[in-house]
Amino acid sequence: MNVPPSLDRACVLVIGDLMLDHYVYGEVRRLAPEGPVPVLAVTREDFILGGAGSVVANLAGLGVKTRLLGVVAADDAGARVRAALKSQGVDDAFLIEADDRPTIVKRRFVTGEQMLLRADYERVAALDAVTEGDLLKRIPAVLKGCGAVVISDYGKGMLTASVLASVMEASRQEGVPVLVDPKGTDFSIYRGATLITPNAQELSAATRLPTNTDEDIIGAAQILRQTTGIGVVVAKRSEKGMSVISDQPPLHFRTATRRVAGVAGAGDTVIATLAALLAEGAPLPVAAELANRAAGLVVQKPGTTPITQDEWHSLVADDEIITDTIRAAPVYRDWADARYRIDLWKGQGLKVGFTNGCFDILHYGHVNYLNRARERCDRLVVGLNADSSIARLKGAGRPVHEELSRAAVMAALGAVDMVVIFGDDRADDDKPIRLIEALRPDICFKGGDYRVEDLPEAKVILGYGGEVEIMPLYEGHSTTAAIRKMQKTG
Repeated sequence: MNVPPSLDRACVLVIGDLMLDHYVYGEVRRLAPEGPVPVLAVTREDFILGGAGSVVANLAGLGVKTRLLGVVAADDAGARVRAALKSQGVDDAFLIEADDRPTIVKRRFVTGEQMLLRADYERVAALDAVTEGDLLKRIPAVLKGCGAVVISDYGKGMLTASVLASVMEASRQEGVPVLVDPKGTDFSIYRGATLITPNAQELSAATRLPTNTDEDIIGAAQILRQTTGIGVVVAKRSEKGMSVISDQPPLHFRTATRRVAGVAGAGDTVIATLAALLAEGAPLPVAAELANRAAGLVVQKPGTTPITQDEWHSLVADDEIITDTIRAAPVYRDWADARYRIDLWKGQGLKVGFTNGCFDILHYGHVNYLNRARERCDRLVVGLNADSSIARLKGAGRPVHEELSRAAVMAALGAVDMVVIFGDDRADDDKPIRLIEALRPDICFKGGDYRVEDLPEAKVILGYGGEVEIMPLYEGHSTTAAIRKMQKTG
């Protein structure tokens, strides 16, 4: 179950404000005689899909089967939009022609890397009843067979309350996630969505809270989740990367981009990549990690240039690209999500190791053991006993630190590449056997004076062709001894 090098099995529906980006390039050599304004000697013009069309372009660039439900007019710009869609293999059959508005055009005049002026051709108003009714009738049919829905809202009037409600209900019935790139400050209009992708400024405006630090982002995102019922907030933070806030431990992805040519379209790349991977069944942490990296690639290109399949193939093939975007190792409760990443590593020819423990009060013995284990594999996974498991094993007063705190400490260690929590279910018998069966690591490490044949998990590991290695522990260090010492001195 690897991240697929090709995403051509995925199908994503995009619904939103469709635009045409018109770039007029030229050179400025003089000022106009009739006024102190530059004269642009035009050298070339480009027409690119914009707004919701930019999301479509990114999905098409990834090789994803893409459907678009949008509004244009029977004008020259509308014809250019249809032609651009067809050139990328996207059917224009679900476009609706409106009589009360032109096709939205954003015309930018550019010299060198400097934009001189932008002229907008649009009518911002809610859809008339006839156009809205036509759109509502099409939603169930266009959504059928899609694995994800993207709502791309630019506040131009297409996404009325009725349209949003219909999309949410149809998606709920089909069991597909809805991802929203929002507009405005009232995100409650997107109630029913699965995931929302505000930037830091939008998140701050919607919650009236600061969003400068990781802690700020987490606090604001949790408020947004509570007030809207949207389960996942993916906060886009420009040069600070991206944060994912859900009912799981927060994830913060940093950008590794060295050169930024332009940030236009990066948000469209993020939501397109997220939608494509979620439609393929990828776990959210993996999808978010790759979406952040994909955005880092497109901002190195000028204009609104979408990601390409060649860039995608490079992205999923290079493990350093994937792991370097994470400030700490990922923490999983969901074993299937952990297995997804492990299979990705294995698909790249990496040897995956596993060890487990309580790691309640981290000491030198732990660090020494983990470092030696990591030297014997390419990626080290740590199974971490849940709080309830430690209480059963160690008795009253344990653990000293709750599981998310212990997981965060473990994830910050350089030797650790993944932390997976286990033992919350009594069926585990506080042993990692079921976890090992689920993850299937290549080699398992056990610290202490054991014989392989005496380990209950060894039969499982050896049964699927894995290895077991017994490693001596560093004498003189233990959590129990540390607690006793603190009690004596406290």
